[in-house]
Amino acid sequence: MRRKILEGSLTVGFIGGSITDARPRHNWPEPVIAWLTEEFQETRITVENAAIGATGSDLAVFRAKRDLIDTRCDLVFIEYAVNDEGEPTLKRNRTREGLIRQLLADGHRDVVIVYTYSQSMYDSIQDGLVPDTISEFERLAEHYQIGSIWMGLYALKEVRKGKLRFEEWLLDGLHPTSRGSLSYGQSVISFLAKELSEGEHATQADQVSRLLSKPLDDLCWDEVSALPFEHIQTNGPWTIRRWPHLEWIDQVLETSAVGAKLSFSFEGRGLVLGFDFGRSSAEFRYRMNDGEWQLTERERPSWVGDDGWYRLSFFGDEWPLDQHRFELEVIHGNRPDCTGANFRLAKVGIIK
Repeated sequence: MRRKILEGSLTVGFIGGSITDARPRHNWPEPVIAWLTEEFQETRITVENAAIGATGSDLAVFRAKRDLIDTRCDLVFIEYAVNDEGEPTLKRNRTREGLIRQLLADGHRDVVIVYTYSQSMYDSIQDGLVPDTISEFERLAEHYQIGSIWMGLYALKEVRKGKLRFEEWLLDGLHPTSRGSLSYGQSVISFLAKELSEGEHATQADQVSRLLSKPLDDLCWDEVSALPFEHIQTNGPWTIRRWPHLEWIDQVLETSAVGAKLSFSFEGRGLVLGFDFGRSSAEFRYRMNDGEWQLTERERPSWVGDDGWYRLSFFGDEWPLDQHRFELEVIHGNRPDCTGANFRLAKVGIIK
């Protein structure tokens, strides 16, 4: 970051959930960006905010290249302590480490992890403990020698000091107001100002040595790819559509026909499917390698619309690294909260 400022251009990336999403224009990246543009007026600041509400680090692994690496971000903030909280520990540790390793792999960017707050963390923090979702992230930060900022604790300390009313910070126990976002942003600004003033801590050789160190989990998701739609076999009425409805999705493979089928083969040890998902989405049945058919029954929270949620379905990441065959048939969910049969496949993600 220091070098890029001196060169006159700095690209800052953000990835995370709704607390970081650019669409609520009061979220915490905004005061950070305002500080950067005021502090470094001779530097052209470019912002790539790739955060998406209601998504976790599993989807981020498959978006890092497109939205952060190919856009040449020099500094990237990762915010998933809250959205990963409900994921199994093993899975979230693998996805987080895979994301970090992808971002650090070429040695040309700084990475900082930030921790926000959810009400479920309150008891642990009050007891002087670190919530598991944060302590696991801290283990990765230590291993890869990257910075971290506990924004949620910074705001909670302001509440304890009487500088910030709880309702000024969070109205729903999760999403900060403008005042809460300012508090989060101030913690980041303090961190950046301190880091920039302390001088170089590592040479380029030190960084490369660090980046190539052994992963904490050999099954982390650091090598992933997307299967092109052209490699998918279909049966029934299907179309590939350019998708202007969600900026993070380029195309979808779409049908609304119950009984439509698709299949594909791939080489890897794991698989995810990404969807433009909502209440009007179809469910499906699937099988791997001619095994038993399994039915999906995905939750449709009250806040979700008919579509518009970039949602990931995870099928496994510990299979033999070999050729596999996946088959799928579209069905109606046949529940009151399933109001349609729209199947909109946005990504076939392969874990290698």
